[in-house]
Amino acid sequence: MKGKKLLAVVLVLCLIVGTLAGCGKGSKDTFVVGYDHFSGKFSPFFATTAYDQDVASMTQVSLLGYDREGAMVLNGIEGETRSYNGTDYLYTGIADCTITQNLDEAGNVTSVVYDLKMRDDIKFSDGTPATIDDAIFSLYVLCDPTYDGSSTFYALPIVGMNEYRSGMDSLANMLLAAGMDNTDFTYWTEEDQATFWAEYKEVFVQGIIDYLVSKGYNAADDSIAAKMKNWGFEVPETATNTEVFDLMVEAYGGDAAAMMKAETSGMESIDDKWTVGIETGESAPNIAGVQKVNDYEMTITMTEFSAKAIYEMGITVAPLHYYGSTELYDYDNNQFGFVKGDLSSVKAKTGAPLGAGPYKFVSYENGVVSFEANENYWDGVPKTKYVKFQEITQNADKVSGIVSGTLDISDPSVTASIVDAIKEANKGEMTGKVITYKAVDNNGYGYIGINAENVKVGNTIDSYESKCLRKALATLLAVYRNTVINSYYGERATVIQYPISNTSWAAPRPNDEGYQLAFSVDVDGNPIYTDDMTEEQKYDAALQAAIGFLKAAGYTWDEAEGKFTAAPEGARMAYEAIIPADGIGDHPAYGILTNTKNALQSIGLDLDINDPADSNVLWDKLDANTQDIWAAAWGSALDPDMTQVYHSSNADGKGTTSNHYNIKDATLDQYMADALKSDNTAYRKSIYKECLEIIIDWAVEIPTYQRQNCFVFSTERINIDSLPQDMTPYWTWINGVDKIELK
Repeated sequence: MKGKKLLAVVLVLCLIVGTLAGCGKGSKDTFVVGYDHFSGKFSPFFATTAYDQDVASMTQVSLLGYDREGAMVLNGIEGETRSYNGTDYLYTGIADCTITQNLDEAGNVTSVVYDLKMRDDIKFSDGTPATIDDAIFSLYVLCDPTYDGSSTFYALPIVGMNEYRSGMDSLANMLLAAGMDNTDFTYWTEEDQATFWAEYKEVFVQGIIDYLVSKGYNAADDSIAAKMKNWGFEVPETATNTEVFDLMVEAYGGDAAAMMKAETSGMESIDDKWTVGIETGESAPNIAGVQKVNDYEMTITMTEFSAKAIYEMGITVAPLHYYGSTELYDYDNNQFGFVKGDLSSVKAKTGAPLGAGPYKFVSYENGVVSFEANENYWDGVPKTKYVKFQEITQNADKVSGIVSGTLDISDPSVTASIVDAIKEANKGEMTGKVITYKAVDNNGYGYIGINAENVKVGNTIDSYESKCLRKALATLLAVYRNTVINSYYGERATVIQYPISNTSWAAPRPNDEGYQLAFSVDVDGNPIYTDDMTEEQKYDAALQAAIGFLKAAGYTWDEAEGKFTAAPEGARMAYEAIIPADGIGDHPAYGILTNTKNALQSIGLDLDINDPADSNVLWDKLDANTQDIWAAAWGSALDPDMTQVYHSSNADGKGTTSNHYNIKDATLDQYMADALKSDNTAYRKSIYKECLEIIIDWAVEIPTYQRQNCFVFSTERINIDSLPQDMTPYWTWINGVDKIELK
């Protein structure tokens, strides 16, 4: 079970009241932010959780930033004025970027050059000037053959990248790839192999345990057996971490590689001695496409255009003298601040970040990250001298902390009880004298998925009959969305019609040509609904449309009984829908499934709703590709590229393994590739609209809801006018943290 598998489960520990006491209450120069648990990886290179990344971002600056819509700002030095929601905003930064596409005589792109120019007055918080050498050092960290952080900068088609990264891999990667039964000791000794696996078994299971405790699913003093039960494994009470690892491998039929891929928590922390690079062949001494122009400018040359590349150009300018070694930096002689294949100096500073950001990291103690204003900050000294990020273990305390004055800012998950608590504090209002409430759309969306491999007619997943079967189910699932989502979320979510977050610039809008409600036409392509229909009439109309689709799919219809009596070959009379609703139906899509089940039963089919108390049941089935129908949610990136989720190469558990729908469509694959090769936003949006239409036609995903995230601020303590206006998923209070003032 991957770490994502527990996101749908919310079990929390009780907050000790004393934890918050005196955390800044009454102070005129400190504001306190309520946060979820930190992992302590505050490095701009190795932070993984959003909360750790926020800590790092407080202390760092990047070459490029983005605006309220997630579009990159390429002229940061002078700034760019862009309109949002009817208001003009100036976006500034520490660098400019000029993009040049070089073409051959036929008009084909031969290379793309990104020219990055920094301001010459940037200083790190310790007073050391920042130059392009710091950016180059940071770039080489991200491109090192042993780099194991979350950045994928090294995957860009940069000239010379493959040559630089070839001929070396980390010892850990090589040992893991070789397996426990390896007998080739060319690059390590048999003793080293035995030592590594003894240690790795320990840290692998400990990573799972740490994850469970960090998320509140277990108390720290729970037994290993109790913790592993929450991960989906029954083990003896006396089992050690090593024994648990072996039992997990046994559960996977002895396939350790498959087990580790499926069950990783992402929190394994191996000793740095195992991450050192091992030379296995020849490699280039530098990345040919990365060229230093002068002390404040460099160019990055790529072999082809990729629309995603610009988002990777926002490289953190981390201090070479802190994370690396100035003695090991000699650009002209291919030395870039550390020994290639050895990032130990960078990793040694993971818990104590330093940079040129608005705040200086002071400490992380007792669940509190403390910051002090950076007097050298390029955009002016922050308005508030001190900031504290305080861990909060219970959602309700993010609101009660504002009311009591122990918190000034927080981000509770918006539930009915949270709304009630806010309104109680504000005498019936969401924003009032105690709490100021700000809502932004979540950068992601909820959906119901259908596995094309398991829900089909015959053996062909993209046949007319297979699509009709899935459209019958999708039509019924879609018609109940409005009632159910409105009941579950109220005004805190909206129903969406395309499988893409409304926060994306590529999302179709109601006024766009060709926009229509999801699954709102019948088997003949005629509209199912009219504007004057009641909800009940829509339900009846959807059922009739579903009957039409099922007949077209080849199901046998008994006119006298008014029911289907047999399924065509390869199809079934019943399908399973898995929903991670804690075994009690607590999920925004649960009502959609139950209403669809009732509708199907009225015509002779069945939908078996599996609502396990342990959400691992769903995630394990997704990994095994055995699910029929399921409910989940996607998170979204800045760029709307859909390759990870819908490309054929990522189906059947291959590639990224994220294509759980098993959609395999050559036209869709080509459209996605074409969209990445263009820098024309209008063109890309039109192509992505075509992609979305193809996905809808396959009927493998029913978009359900776009929910809201919220921030709550102390009206009594924070000068609300100093907060960033028009907050979005891409532009929240932390983007203007240096301008926030206390009363």
